[in-house]
Amino acid sequence: QVQLTESGGGLVQAGDSLRLSCAASGGSFSNYAMGWFRQGPGKEREFVAAITSSGNSTPYADSVKGRFTISRDNAKNTLYLQMNSLKAEDTAVYYCARSSNRYYASSSPTVYNYWGQGTQVTVSS
Repeated sequence: QVQLTESGGGLVQAGDSLRLSCAASGGSFSNYAMGWFRQGPGKEREFVAAITSSGNSTPYADSVKGRFTISRDNAKNTLYLQMNSLKAEDTAVYYCARSSNRYYASSSPTVYNYWGQGTQVTVSS
């Protein structure tokens, strides 16, 4: 049974930084692409960033490009999202997800078949 557990969310001020972590268990973490998505209040779930199994491809949503960095440590079965220069519009529940694909870091939620429970990030202005 694959389990994904996010941590690292919290309440911060605009301009601050946070690092989210996603600990994976129950599966071959290093064999799959991973992604971060978020859902703000009253909004649809949206793509944030993704990373291939090897980490050699990391697409980002335009809204976070240059501020967020996705990374992974396959030895620790952990996915990260470093978030800098946070804005009020980054307020959302952040979810990590495991893709059904190894080599393609997709922005579509439909290719992700395992999801964590989410961690709240609140950015006050």
